[in-house]
Amino acid sequence: MRNRTIQLVKLRINILILKIRAALNFLPQLRRRILILGGVCMLLSVQFFVGQEKESVFIKNIVLVHGAWVDGSSWSKVIPILESKGFNVTAVQLPLTSFADDVATTRRALALEDGPTLLVGHSYGGAVITEAGNDPRVAGLIYVAAVAPDQGESTVELLGSAPTPLGTELRSDASGFLKLTPRGVAEDFAQCLPSREIEVLTATQSPTNLAALSGRVTSPAWRSKPSWYIVAGQDQAISPVLEEAQAKRINAITITLPTCHVAMLGEPAKVADFIAAAGSKSDRD
Repeated sequence: MRNRTIQLVKLRINILILKIRAALNFLPQLRRRILILGGVCMLLSVQFFVGQEKESVFIKNIVLVHGAWVDGSSWSKVIPILESKGFNVTAVQLPLTSFADDVATTRRALALEDGPTLLVGHSYGGAVITEAGNDPRVAGLIYVAAVAPDQGESTVELLGSAPTPLGTELRSDASGFLKLTPRGVAEDFAQCLPSREIEVLTATQSPTNLAALSGRVTSPAWRSKPSWYIVAGQDQAISPVLEEAQAKRINAITITLPTCHVAMLGEPAKVADFIAAAGSKSDRD
């Protein structure tokens, strides 16, 4: 009986030894499998991280382009909001003498930017950014109650396709520069603003040459750059219907604000938030 017990013990020991040897022989294969699996996980993690990084790119530079009959100060309410969000903001001062001059002025401003830039245009400024936006620094275009001409189109032609009350409140001088009447500013251009602000806009408006408004776009940047659009629902300078049609044509991400033509003065916080949101998105690049 004792001998039988000893034999069983030896047999079990031998079986255990065989299992240990088999496990030791399997370890290199297991180690390789673990390393391969770890490498795959690391690769997937890197790809996921890179994907997340791309989606959260922050475009820090913004160039603001004003429209007709105003100047760069028309962005005065939007600029401090954007700067508080970490953006570097530049507001150009267009001469409003000709379309070529205004595009050249905007290109000079872009040349000073140190990286990807959002180009924002209000009103006639939309035509300017459409032409100047082909600059390689421009990462996206934002139209604020603006025209967005196609190749061969001008601001005058677009406005003429959908007349508004503002058209009857324009006055020209001997040199071809146009100004708005006080009534035009108060009732059709900035009717959503307090009376004091309307008075300031009337007194400081920048005469705009018809040559600027008649300039034709040669290469619309919105055909190759992502675009955003703010429709001013109470606009009486550019028809909201025309604004909506243009936003659709350029395939822009669009919102509508219940404000007048100078949306950046009437709804500065919402305009700034919309611009800032565009600056944090690169998924359309």
